[in-house]
Amino acid sequence: MHSVLVLLVHHTYAVIFGWVLIEQGGLPIPSVPVMLAVGTMSAAHKMHVAYAIPVILLACLISDSAWYFLGRRFGGRVLDILCRFSLEAATCVERTHGTVSKRGAVTLLFAKFVPGLSTVASPIAGQAGIPYPIFVAYDMAGSLIWAGAWLFAGRFFGDLARRSNDFFALLGHFGIALVVLMVAALILYRLVKRRQFLVELRGLRLEPSQLMAMIDDAEREGLDRPFIIDLRHPLDVLTDPLILPGALRIGPDELKQRREIIPLDRDIVLYCTCPSEETSAKVALELRRMGIKRVRPLRGGLQGWREAGYPLDDVIFA
Repeated sequence: MHSVLVLLVHHTYAVIFGWVLIEQGGLPIPSVPVMLAVGTMSAAHKMHVAYAIPVILLACLISDSAWYFLGRRFGGRVLDILCRFSLEAATCVERTHGTVSKRGAVTLLFAKFVPGLSTVASPIAGQAGIPYPIFVAYDMAGSLIWAGAWLFAGRFFGDLARRSNDFFALLGHFGIALVVLMVAALILYRLVKRRQFLVELRGLRLEPSQLMAMIDDAEREGLDRPFIIDLRHPLDVLTDPLILPGALRIGPDELKQRREIIPLDRDIVLYCTCPSEETSAKVALELRRMGIKRVRPLRGGLQGWREAGYPLDDVIFA
């Protein structure tokens, strides 16, 4: 295996540009280990943090701007795509919506430090209508803080390692393997967390066909329909103003705070924007821990219901 010094000296800026571009583009391949490696090797003065930072900022600008304009143009449909392919984006969409609504562009200053939020912050900023010059200013400031933190953390470690020439030489020789192991460990950790969540969710999801049958049975027998709750953020509702028949629109936090509105003698069905229904699933699990047992997330969310060909009502805005 070639020394990491050889790889980084000759290809470092191309590697880090491509890696950050891919990660910010939505693939769950963490770039933090690469930035730490670049910072560490800068202690040998074979590369320069001052050169790496503009390269990282350019990669972030390209990826984040693309997601910004996609979010501005297509809204929730872009988030659907991210939810399908990202390991963590689905769990952060609702939280990011709330953070952007509360803090605006300031969210971009810390978004890249939060897995998942980093991926969805840019399209949600576009969806929220934040002006592009303001988006670029905050996004670049946040990217600079993020890149600088990891690069200088690596440089600090490199300066410590240089106190032992043997250790620093060993670090250089096995550096590629260490970076690969760090990346693999982070991906494995995210996969395990997702697997644990899916195991906990097993058997809880309600199929669209099951919900349709429950609605038909209730109407035929003159009983109360299932209590259906639309958890989508208002921004998603504006871009897709359709709702399941009889659904009540209420956000996750408000729902958990207003338990009294939830009937205990009816089936509770939750749905959200993301086709992997992770927001509604997490809320359902939390409500079950609070003692509300007859609550289930709708598989596929609104998109799954639509694809099944079942009826939808127009949203009536107050």
